[in-house]
Amino acid sequence: MKSRKPVIASLVVFALTATVPVFPLLAGPPTTPANIDVSQRSTNESEEAIAVNPLNPSNIVIVTNVVVPAAGMFAAVSFDGGSTWATRIIGNNDNLGAACCDPSLSFDEFGNLFLAYLFNVGNTVPIALSTDGGLSFNIIATIAKPATAKTQTSDERRGLFRFVDQPTIVAGKGEVWVVVNGGGPIVASGAPVTGLGAVGGFIAPEVVAGTNNCTYGDVAIGPSGQVMQVCTLTESGQGGGRLYVNVDPDGLGPAGFGAHSIFVAETHVGGFDFIAAQPDRSIDAEPGLAWDRTGGPHNGRVYLVYTLEQKNESDNTDIYVRYSDDDGATWSAGVRVNDDNTNNSQFLPKISLDPTTGNIAVIWYDARNDLGTGGPGDTDGIPNTDAQVWGAFSTDGGRTFSKNIQISAGTSNSYDAHNGIDYGDYSGLSFYGGIAYRERAAAQAISRLVFVKPHRLRLGFQLG
Repeated sequence: MKSRKPVIASLVVFALTATVPVFPLLAGPPTTPANIDVSQRSTNESEEAIAVNPLNPSNIVIVTNVVVPAAGMFAAVSFDGGSTWATRIIGNNDNLGAACCDPSLSFDEFGNLFLAYLFNVGNTVPIALSTDGGLSFNIIATIAKPATAKTQTSDERRGLFRFVDQPTIVAGKGEVWVVVNGGGPIVASGAPVTGLGAVGGFIAPEVVAGTNNCTYGDVAIGPSGQVMQVCTLTESGQGGGRLYVNVDPDGLGPAGFGAHSIFVAETHVGGFDFIAAQPDRSIDAEPGLAWDRTGGPHNGRVYLVYTLEQKNESDNTDIYVRYSDDDGATWSAGVRVNDDNTNNSQFLPKISLDPTTGNIAVIWYDARNDLGTGGPGDTDGIPNTDAQVWGAFSTDGGRTFSKNIQISAGTSNSYDAHNGIDYGDYSGLSFYGGIAYRERAAAQAISRLVFVKPHRLRLGFQLG
């Protein structure tokens, strides 16, 4: 949840049964799914995290922001692929303390489930661990302000840890890493993992060089244990928006992140870019990373998804993906993922890579069907204010994407939530074993997207 400050809905799942070939593209749209309520709450959930256990893909865990009287987050756990769920509020002054928001989840190869989030009060980020598939969590570390910042300029030191926001955690290759927006700069820390529950101490938090005023990013672990973070310069404003990456070539080794960040792309999306579909909260480019560690044909390729505004302040925002095969030193040209022919907004993208295949899934909020003329894509007679959730797959290493799929059966208008944060700042997606699980705010949802052939996609429901 951005430190400056979704339709009110419970957590809902989608039932989707259309078959969508990647090549050739279908002439008509796939069937949209039925929506099924998981949380059974009348109030809103937003800024969702979702993770699938690689040791038991039927084990799915969700944590989201939630409207509660004092503190807490909504959590849901399934051990049957989503047919049934155990739900509860966590972080409501229990052993996780008084939680505010901004959950991030990641399973590792040992079945450890890591959770990062924010406290209601304070300038630290707790890291919690579950060894029972998300049924219980315990805090194992608290990431605090770095004691020193030897790589920073005096200007960067003055800005250090003005606040903490949007932590992101990722685990794999015997490591777990968290990056935190410290008010621009980005702060990173990691720990070794050797087995279930066997997590070492987190290294001293490191201020990533070149990230002063760079915010709202992501982190990924490469096949050799290298670590990449991405962030957006600058934090504020409606114009500008430049994406930079920085790589630690040896992860938990002595090298640390590079002395200079690498420029990737212009976005024309500032940290607070107000669009008609997100009028109170605004959007950022919300860059996301996914690194291929499969050993397959694109092993070592790292993908970057982001939002690009075609003309500054046009609200014509699109979703793009680039990739790098040299640890971020150079990047491909951007590929436009959304295939609509409108000038309407697409925003808050999320990317996930299937570690069993190397295929990638991308989802986002999409206002393409809101022309302001009524119908299923319009709730208020005003164009570009209503959104649905759409998605696409790539099976060729990010060079092309499938025909876009409308995932949400309904249409949302964030203003109707009257909660000041619209759809929130980010979405949740987890892709494993050919199934991409998706949840969303403002009619929160999870969808199950299933590959059935190398060149065909099938989207099928198994959540309830």
